[in-house]
Amino acid sequence: MNKKWVALCSTAIGAMYAAGYFATETQATIQQPQPRQQLQAQVTQAKSGQTNRMYKEGTYTGTGSNRRGSIEATVTIKNDRITDVEISHFAMHYTIDDVEGLPQEVVQKQSAQVQNVSGATYSTQAFKDAIQDALSQARNA
Repeated sequence: MNKKWVALCSTAIGAMYAAGYFATETQATIQQPQPRQQLQAQVTQAKSGQTNRMYKEGTYTGTGSNRRGSIEATVTIKNDRITDVEISHFAMHYTIDDVEGLPQEVVQKQSAQVQNVSGATYSTQAFKDAIQDALSQARNA
């Protein structure tokens, strides 16, 4: 085979791999850890009885969407904790059965960063985005 074709095909495969990698990279790998001074300030506030709540109490609705559809999730916050998560609207290309366990995982982890569901990557990402949207609304300024 001609060396030019080998180089061209190798470059095309590398470009497709890179595009797939960047398209599926999660927010968890992008988030930076908190600086040491900020963590120390939080510990000092907790010891002195001053508590700054991260979230306002209440029920918040967030939406996540992509080219396969959209998901709307409702998140309930009490005492600065996620107490309940429900998928309030599901309009994805696939069925809700693939992601029905994710709300409980959010409550357990207290985070939108749930495990990707194999075969339901787009649904999982839309769900994560919906939870993150709701948590952004609940966040104290």
